[in-house]
Amino acid sequence: MAGPGNGRSAEDHVSVPGRLLSVATRLFAERGFDRTSVQEIVEAAGVTKGAMYHYFDSKDDLLYEIYGRILREQTERLEKLAATEAPVGERLASAASDVVVSSIANLDDTKIFLQSMHQLNPEKQRAVRAERRRYHERFRALVEEGQRAGEFRTEQPADLVVDFFFGAVHHLGFWYSPQGAWSAQQVGDHFADLLLNSLRP
Repeated sequence: MAGPGNGRSAEDHVSVPGRLLSVATRLFAERGFDRTSVQEIVEAAGVTKGAMYHYFDSKDDLLYEIYGRILREQTERLEKLAATEAPVGERLASAASDVVVSSIANLDDTKIFLQSMHQLNPEKQRAVRAERRRYHERFRALVEEGQRAGEFRTEQPADLVVDFFFGAVHHLGFWYSPQGAWSAQQVGDHFADLLLNSLRP
């Protein structure tokens, strides 16, 4: 913890993990996870290995946190959207659009993780799958709520609907370009329309 007379502000102290994550994301995107060394990360971030290991036990931890911070943010936003008093169709559309927009905002992070997840140790892989499953289950609960209310078709299994939708979301990193014809919000709205249109009677 920064203290009096040590020449470092609290802001400098807090910014070290952020700098490491930012640099790691850039280097993983440029070179690949397996071809980026810890030494290259700390040199680019302007910190020592000791400073890095104070926050992250390994390069694996950086990769895990790159995805974890996005998933935590998306889960928090989903919970807020799902808890409103809006009709279930509106809540599902908002959630669908939101996850597309937030995925595009963190496109490198998402793409890196999907390409490199297999390189995490088994324990971290299990943790990631469990966190992602919780998110998908909350999303699926909106589909099931709409089916029970008679707003959505029931012949399509909710599990299959959710898997199909997120398969398309996870593919965004391979084709979306900020310089393309559509903004992130436009793509999110189109994805939401496609999802809702597939569910309406």
